[in-house]
Amino acid sequence: MDHPYVILPEEQAPDGIEHCEICELSRQRSRVIWGEGNPKAPLMMILDNPGAREDPAGNPFLCGTRETLQFGMREAGIDVHDIYVTYLLKCRPKRAYNKPEARTACLPHLQMQLLQKQPLVLFGFGNVVAESIFPDKENASVKELRGSWYEYQDTPISFTYHPLAVRRRPNLLRFFVEDLKALKAKWEEVRQVGI
Repeated sequence: MDHPYVILPEEQAPDGIEHCEICELSRQRSRVIWGEGNPKAPLMMILDNPGAREDPAGNPFLCGTRETLQFGMREAGIDVHDIYVTYLLKCRPKRAYNKPEARTACLPHLQMQLLQKQPLVLFGFGNVVAESIFPDKENASVKELRGSWYEYQDTPISFTYHPLAVRRRPNLLRFFVEDLKALKAKWEEVRQVGI
């Protein structure tokens, strides 16, 4: 992974949400992380939660998740300016917390984001995102869902492995890139229909 990477600009959280106190993560965070990248992008990617964003000295920092994501995108031919990355949880957890409660509290923020941004295609990373998007689906795991397209809020969505899982298990990289290539193909297909 010797390519240069980009630290994508953060998007400011909407008024009122930057002070959200619905779940206990509000007491751990330094700020609400609404999303990053191109806010008008046609492709919206959903990760479980924000990673480390600054090093100990406070300088912007590219965590392993975002580095692996950008590596996979380059391999798949997806331009970093065509994507917007958001999170199921809008705060970076720093210690143990009630995960189901936080996910339930934060899901309406994601749903509101989708309504506002109207992306052409959605793409989720990891089992946490898959289970939260489809809580009633049996076997809502990446292993079961990847390779197929579904609908969420009238938008096509598919899934792949979480970038951290790919870092830990390099044998997943081939599938990760394959899934990102399928995302690019789906976006091109949806874009052609809209022309």
